[in-house]
Amino acid sequence: MSKKHTKKVEIAEVKASNNDGYEKDLNTKIPSQCDKIWRWIFMALAALGLIIMVIMSTDAGMSGDEHFHTEQAANVYNYYATLGQDSTAAVVTPDYNLPYYGQSVDNLAYFITKTFGIEDEYGTRHIVNSIFGWLAMLFVGLIAYRLAGWRAAVITFVLIFLSPRFMGHSFNNLKDLPLATGMAFGVYCLVRFLQEFPKIKIKTALLFALSIGFAISVRFAGLLIVAYFGMFGAIYWFIRNRKQGLFKTQGMKELKLMLGWGIAISIVGIIISIILWPFLLKSPINNFIDTMENMTKFAIAIRQVFEGEMQWSDVLPWYYTPKFILMTIPLAVIVGLLFHIILMWRDKNKIFWSALVLFTFVFPIFWIIYQKSNVYGGWRHAMFTYPTMVVFAGLGFNYIIELVANKKAKIALVALPFVMMIMPLIHIVGNHPYQYVYFNELAGGVKNAWGNYELDYYYHSTRQASEWIKDNAEKSGLETDGKIRVATWHVPSVKNYFRNDTNDFKVVFARWYQKGDVDWDYAIFTLTGISPEYMKSEAFPPKNTVYTVDVDGKPICLVLKRTTKDDYIASLFKKEGNADSALIYYNKALIDNPNNETALLNMSEIYLQKMRPDSAMMYLNRFLTFDPNDDNGNYFLAYSYLMQNNPQKAVEICENILQHNYKYAGAYSILKDIYLRQNNLFGAEQVMLRMIDADQIDDYFVPQWVAINKAQGLDERAAYIKLYKALVASYEKRGKQKEAKIYKEYLEQL
Repeated sequence: MSKKHTKKVEIAEVKASNNDGYEKDLNTKIPSQCDKIWRWIFMALAALGLIIMVIMSTDAGMSGDEHFHTEQAANVYNYYATLGQDSTAAVVTPDYNLPYYGQSVDNLAYFITKTFGIEDEYGTRHIVNSIFGWLAMLFVGLIAYRLAGWRAAVITFVLIFLSPRFMGHSFNNLKDLPLATGMAFGVYCLVRFLQEFPKIKIKTALLFALSIGFAISVRFAGLLIVAYFGMFGAIYWFIRNRKQGLFKTQGMKELKLMLGWGIAISIVGIIISIILWPFLLKSPINNFIDTMENMTKFAIAIRQVFEGEMQWSDVLPWYYTPKFILMTIPLAVIVGLLFHIILMWRDKNKIFWSALVLFTFVFPIFWIIYQKSNVYGGWRHAMFTYPTMVVFAGLGFNYIIELVANKKAKIALVALPFVMMIMPLIHIVGNHPYQYVYFNELAGGVKNAWGNYELDYYYHSTRQASEWIKDNAEKSGLETDGKIRVATWHVPSVKNYFRNDTNDFKVVFARWYQKGDVDWDYAIFTLTGISPEYMKSEAFPPKNTVYTVDVDGKPICLVLKRTTKDDYIASLFKKEGNADSALIYYNKALIDNPNNETALLNMSEIYLQKMRPDSAMMYLNRFLTFDPNDDNGNYFLAYSYLMQNNPQKAVEICENILQHNYKYAGAYSILKDIYLRQNNLFGAEQVMLRMIDADQIDDYFVPQWVAINKAQGLDERAAYIKLYKALVASYEKRGKQKEAKIYKEYLEQL
């Protein structure tokens, strides 16, 4: 090692005090392993990684939430441009909660497009986000360097750079990815601060404050960095001073120093976040508290495919997040984690640093499980834990390399993490730009996950599908206004891709199961929202599929071409109340496609209205052969049995519906009506209690509740007391304390 480099290493070494015990206990020196070769490899990889990330991001499609946050970014821009006179960015309404998101990276991207007049707004966003994704990777490598040297930094950087899910979200997820960057930045600064303590450099303090400010300005969860600072700062002080006496002169001096730095850095960081966040800037204390109360739980629940079933996100199994993580991170990361857990106990000087890194990714995941948080879209809500998870894994590989003395064995162990990342690399190269649709070998890859877990849940593939339509669409003569109508579930993204082609194309909204009721010529559908049973049936993909976007040979998005509009014409007759004409055209649609789900469901509904349950069941049974757990199909089937005086079978079907979709209101309605017809007041009341738990209270609920309880001998006041107690119990059970408080107040008034 050259004298110049040796001097740099010596300068980087932190001499905590004149007492050698401090350094022995905490291993605060940066290891001498940081030789020139590994350092230059890291620098080269980092530079190359930035170029690759930026280039690859230009091929990414819009994510599902980008249009919302772009709108909020425009509001934020106007807020600052008008010096707060346009306060839309800081006003929360029942239908608009985006002021609760700091989204500083969204705002930065919008500022760039606005300032430089860039037309491709989303392309700019993706480039900006890719840079922040690269920064997260850079900080991951630098944390590893600080704790174990440049070789560990190289291994760790490669592990995260070739993590397909993390790379994929770096292209267009400006919600979750920047928070991961902020957390990586914060942990890096925390490690650097503690290694320098008690002789803290101003540069380190400023960087630390900036990391806190940035992380919080992205999402409120960035406040965790302050908590980590307080927790590990206290532990660090305790370890340093426990032998010499915690409250002796040196210990008290360092305690005051730690508290002083901690308070100052945290306050400056929070001030930075307030400046960057209009909602907090408007009323720092009140809105800070308001954000904390409203962002600890996600309010929106959606249905996701998990373990081969459609499940609501607010009642997913407790292991949803950890299982999804284990299925979708590279095996090399899992192996590195295991190495580290096994080896961290061999050297007491490394335990503190290992515990610090371990806690920063284990605790948030534990908290998500403990709080029964409403999470969905894989584990993107926990993505901010991944950087330090990879650091922990990279250090695990480095520790086992250090243990081996044999040169050949050491070379083999150095090569091990790079060899294990070949399969993720193949996925990245072969499935660009859908890197985030990745499942590892333990999960059986994408082929095994298809139909069992969500794939393109963020609608990335609508870009490729839209481009195919623009290049290949032909008019068939079915067009109604001269334009080719493109139907899709996610209109904002598709509309953006056709923004320069409005003379020839028109984008319209359609749900998968109601697409026959909409006028369209081509349709784009990702598989999100389609039942796994249907996807695995012979009816899928539909016969009019003309193009698919594939990952590892499995379709994640379909392009359909309309071959007949008989089902659409039938829907118009149905809306007019002309049932006979509707049936004629629905039958014509079934000749074209015997598995036309819109025709089958609508025909069954018409026959039920005609009081012909036998005919309805004929079409329902055909539909349910390829989609056996469909809510609407089974609802109509239950109704058919009820009309045939078979309430027992109707109850059985309704219970089956609720087993798969506990929020399906129609099933509760049938069950309640059946019990009321049977004068089973207790049974009807139990159904209503289940409706409370499912948040399925409609306008008729309260009058019916009161009537049922009056019939059981209670007066109106007692019925209301019983209802409010049930509501309080239900909300408390589900962790909705704010709602529970409202009804507690009603109880007090009664």
